[in-house]
Amino acid sequence: MKTMEEVLQDWEAVIGLEIHCELTKLQTKMFCGCKLEFGAEPNTHTCPVCLGMPGALPVPNKGAIENIVLAGLATNCDIEKHTMFYRKGYMYPDMAKNFQTTQGPKAFCMRGWLDLNVDGRGAQERLFWQDLAEGETAENITRTADGYVAHVGITRIHMEEDAGKMVHIGGGEGRITGATHSLVDYNRAGTPLMELVTEPDLRTPEEARLFMQKLRQIFLTLGISDCSMEEGSLRADGNISLRRRGTTEFGTKTEMKNINSFKALHDALAYEICRQAEVLEEGGQIYQETRHWDPSKKHTVVMRVKETADDYRMFPDPDLAPYDLSDEFIERVRGMLPELPDQKAARFAADYGLSAYDARHLVDHRFSADFFEAACAAAGDRAGELAKPLANLTLNDITAYVNANEGIDFATTPLTPERAVQLVSLLAADEISSKQAKEVFAAVLEEDKDPHAIVEERGMKQVSDTGAIEAVINEVLAANPDKVEQYKGGKTGLIGFFVGQCMKAMKGQGNPKLINEMLAKKLG
Repeated sequence: MKTMEEVLQDWEAVIGLEIHCELTKLQTKMFCGCKLEFGAEPNTHTCPVCLGMPGALPVPNKGAIENIVLAGLATNCDIEKHTMFYRKGYMYPDMAKNFQTTQGPKAFCMRGWLDLNVDGRGAQERLFWQDLAEGETAENITRTADGYVAHVGITRIHMEEDAGKMVHIGGGEGRITGATHSLVDYNRAGTPLMELVTEPDLRTPEEARLFMQKLRQIFLTLGISDCSMEEGSLRADGNISLRRRGTTEFGTKTEMKNINSFKALHDALAYEICRQAEVLEEGGQIYQETRHWDPSKKHTVVMRVKETADDYRMFPDPDLAPYDLSDEFIERVRGMLPELPDQKAARFAADYGLSAYDARHLVDHRFSADFFEAACAAAGDRAGELAKPLANLTLNDITAYVNANEGIDFATTPLTPERAVQLVSLLAADEISSKQAKEVFAAVLEEDKDPHAIVEERGMKQVSDTGAIEAVINEVLAANPDKVEQYKGGKTGLIGFFVGQCMKAMKGQGNPKLINEMLAKKLG
């Protein structure tokens, strides 16, 4: 099988996402008063409505309607004032009433969009963007200084209810294949669930990953869901087809179902790109089907032939009246919008003089944006001066620490914003080197002490006295006349040797930057 990079030379991937988000911040289900609680004893939060008992009548959750309108406004959607709920045929045991209450072709939120900043290694998956000049646009992308911006359309965000949870006993990896029997927990059935459907505007697995990551950050900022991919409150279906480069007609798509991590989304789409290309190049046919991503075997397997819209037998729900949203309701919800990640990034760039790259990566995660802002507040009048080193500390050291300690809440660690300001101040004043700063960073987290105290205790403060440094340089040069002649003869790489000898003589406390500058000047 070819690599994805080889495949994309001849084929173009067309990707669309369906992202499901449970509104976990609500107290009750979508159409009844049952409590929302992850991990509760099975079948303890059910009632005649969510179990579909005869004569039970649903009542829409007003908070859920507010949440979906909030999500639509945050993703540049038009809010439809008149809409309704439908019944969708669903013959599967995890929905006791055999239909799902959902929305039809006109949802609460329609015709939205998000812009994705794609840079670094991720940008390399999309071919030919580097042929554009900065600011030039082609198709749905615009070239930037360090990558490109992809404009991704959102078809709709509709409201529906989640299904229950099936537990398969005796099968491999908890799947139905090989199971001896299955259990069903209806606690989740009826949970308010938003489904966001994108236009087929994504072209690489990395763009799909970034879209889902950005959407998660927006929903977390709105406070409408915990967006826990591990617990299933945020998950994605990926639709993908291939077409020959230079053509516009869509190929037959397959659907990757219920993907619950960013890595799984990327890897499943990447594999499917390669699989479809191999089938097509061998003269085979792609079938419209739903496939499962197996992360242990790193391939997709067929689950079922994909249903069409006709299979769902949708019709307006006779138990739910059409919805009419007033202008007053929409504007009240608009007033609830917080500062969104893109707005925060723009403010960081404007207020602190950060590059667009640094600003947008600071808001990739809520903890990094919150920590950076708290540290700038602690810096007070020096915030403008220290913003860049604080951003570097947050994006590099702190982010690496959080990634290495999965699940940690960095706000509970000994490195407070005030201590971060101390640390970058020591570095900015050349009192410690960048290498020593990493040592101090680790020591703060391990020993719960101020950076100043650690530097004093360990005798780490750099010597920046030019007289003392010059005396050491003279000694080192005098002791190595042959190396001095070689340097002057053109072997300028020996500057590293001289710096190392000076640092050794000063027991690691010399200012390496100053030593470098003074050596270069003295050696001519």
